[in-house]
Amino acid sequence: MQKMHDFMRALFSPWSIRTGLHRAWLVGGLALAAVSTAVPAQSSPAGPLKVAAAANLKFVLADLETQYRQETGQAVQFNFGASVQLARQIQQGLPVQLFISADEEQVAWLQQSGLTQDGGQRYAIGRLALISLQTHPLAKSASPEAALRALAPADKLALANPQLAPYGQAAQQALQKIGVWSGLQKQVVLGENIGQATQYVLTGAAPLGFTAYALTLAPETAGQFKVWPVPPDWHAPLNQRMVLLKGASPQAQAFRDYLLSPQARALFLKHGYALPQ
Repeated sequence: MQKMHDFMRALFSPWSIRTGLHRAWLVGGLALAAVSTAVPAQSSPAGPLKVAAAANLKFVLADLETQYRQETGQAVQFNFGASVQLARQIQQGLPVQLFISADEEQVAWLQQSGLTQDGGQRYAIGRLALISLQTHPLAKSASPEAALRALAPADKLALANPQLAPYGQAAQQALQKIGVWSGLQKQVVLGENIGQATQYVLTGAAPLGFTAYALTLAPETAGQFKVWPVPPDWHAPLNQRMVLLKGASPQAQAFRDYLLSPQARALFLKHGYALPQ
């Protein structure tokens, strides 16, 4: 049970910093005093590089940051959240130099707003999954469609808010694809991001929910979830794009380049993502 609570704290910690401690620091959600947000990150290149990133990337970026820091000595500090919310925060002055989105629309919006260096780079393709706890009777369902159709009228279905999170939008598209959206809409409970939707299932608040497949591979939840990967033709592709913001430092550019490198692509694959051609 303690591991479950630690996992949830990790999903919702707004700033996660990796500076040489074990992975448990990320999972435990321990907080360090943050660099003052009144000072732009690029004014202190020797400090942690500040990056905004979609919540589905929590664990792959933890591994990537550890590997990158060991190779370069550069620490990276992440602000995790729903892609739409992060884009709006950047527009309002969030002091980050790189935005790693779960979609491409928010990168395009920031570019149109004149806040980015260019149109960014597609770095991964996300995968959607339906989950329940292994202890719930729904876990015996043979397919995601069977599980959804077996959901009791009084039970909740968790997904990220489609207005804020690309994975929530994909979940709504999947429900519409198989013709159950109208019947289940009143049972839907929305999370602000994919991490919160996952929390609803972990705590039993919702016996069934949609999450990023990458989050189901975290060792902290090993054996707790029944996972049904959602067929990719049930929703639009979850193309994920990142972009450097105006005024990004050479350190930010170097980290962006690293995220496109062969070693980083291998880690994205390990964490359940597909790769763009």
